Amino acid sequence: MPAALVENSQVICEVWASNLEEEMRKIREIVLSYSYIAMDTEFPGVVVRPIGEFRSSIDYQYQLLRCNVDLLKIIQLGLTFTNEKGEYPSGINTWQFNFKFNLTEDMYSQDSIDLLANSGLQFQKHEEEGIDTLHFAELLMTSGVVLCDNVKWLSFHSGYDFGYMVKLLTDSRLPEEEHEFFHILNLFFPSIYDVKYLMKSCKNLKGGLQEVADQLDLQRIGRQHQAGSDSLLTGMAFFRMKEQTEEKLGRWIMVSTRNVSLLKVIVVTCKQDSKEFGL
Repeated sequence: MPAALVENSQVICEVWASNLEEEMRKIREIVLSYSYIAMDTEFPGVVVRPIGEFRSSIDYQYQLLRCNVDLLKIIQLGLTFTNEKGEYPSGINTWQFNFKFNLTEDMYSQDSIDLLANSGLQFQKHEEEGIDTLHFAELLMTSGVVLCDNVKWLSFHSGYDFGYMVKLLTDSRLPEEEHEFFHILNLFFPSIYDVKYLMKSCKNLKGGLQEVADQLDLQRIGRQHQAGSDSLLTGMAFFRMKEQTEEKLGRWIMVSTRNVSLLKVIVVTCKQDSKEFGL
């Protein structure tokens, strides 16, 4: 079934520590035939801004991303699997990974936590039953999802999303220089399409993910501001845009991590997020 026409009966699988290994076994099989992966994360906001002198606005925006990703923890990751036609595997197609997060010990922006709590995130369960990021990273590294040229990543406004993914996979702080970050990013995620960037090829599309989905007449499944639902909607938006611009496909830009275009996406993301959080 095409992603843009998904029915309400489609299931988003909730993944906690107890069923992580079982669900990762399923993903290792599914990615062999469904190698387009839409991705979204939920994280606890933006809490600090860098100080000092910066070579350029790009340098400043990367440092803003770096210092926040270094300080904060990922809360959720959503992955939705389709093939090159936008067709889902039978049964479950979206996995929502819920990580350990402790409101007493971990840093966060209160506004962001309030938003996520109002969107249905269960922070008590995250504390008690959440996935350990180190264990998840070990399983992801051998899943066939990362480090593979044939896997295409679909995202929306994804600077921080990939920042947290690089931190998770390397179990370390982000590199001080943006070119070092892109080198690592390219290793793990060789091909990325950012829907926010590709919107330039579609007339009249503007706004955030939900606004774009509304303009494309897409129906959300699940709740907004949850990573599984947002990743599913991102994939739907990508393939609906693809349908509507078939005659322009030659002009579509694949935002490879070898390309400065992705840096522009990250800079735009950081600028908009910093404005949103008053930084």
